[in-house]
Amino acid sequence: MTTSLLKKSLLLVAPLALIAATFSPTSASAASSRYITVSAEGTVKVAPDAVRLTTTVSVVAASSKDALAQTSSAAAAVRKALVSAGVSTKDITSQNITVYPEYKYDTNGGSTPNGYRGSQLFTVVIRAAASAGSVVDSVVAAGGDAVQINSVSPFLLDAAKAAESARAVAVKNAKAKATSYAKLLGVKLGAINYLTENGSPSISVPVFAAAAKAEADSTVVDLGQQDVTVSITVQWAL
Repeated sequence: MTTSLLKKSLLLVAPLALIAATFSPTSASAASSRYITVSAEGTVKVAPDAVRLTTTVSVVAASSKDALAQTSSAAAAVRKALVSAGVSTKDITSQNITVYPEYKYDTNGGSTPNGYRGSQLFTVVIRAAASAGSVVDSVVAAGGDAVQINSVSPFLLDAAKAAESARAVAVKNAKAKATSYAKLLGVKLGAINYLTENGSPSISVPVFAAAAKAEADSTVVDLGQQDVTVSITVQWAL
């Protein structure tokens, strides 16, 4: 190619390159990448709809065989009382069954056999939360001195409805926060680019679970309220 032809080619290419740079897709996408992203929480208070009861049946006998037999007899009475009180057998779970020797210890560090202790631990779900107190009374009446009530803990058996309400609050809070930022920046919110729920809904558990207490010769279980919280992140285009 001659020198004159090369110069003409360069003169034609230069304007084309300038046009391509002016209408670069990068410039267009940069203008549309403006957005506001906020995180927000929604919390609702709900009354627990179930109660979890843990109770132990424990008996001391002269032999391990007798200890296990007497424990099984007391456990059967407790199980029968639970069913009579309206608890389904599917909600009664044996967590642990043990038999072990017990000893008496003296001040000199010595020990003497004191028989064998049999134990059976139950975890019970009481779906009719309002009846929890009477269920506890039935268990104690059936098992007598062989029964120990370990804990009575109200909880949410079905949190789906509460979680839906918490989501509505979270979305409302997120929109209010994004609107506030948009107003401060002098811009308008556009379409939502995405919404992400940050993990599963969380349910608060009181540090001290509501305990059973005796009132007028009957047990009352205070259900209280628990917090159901949903956390979200939302992005709006501008």
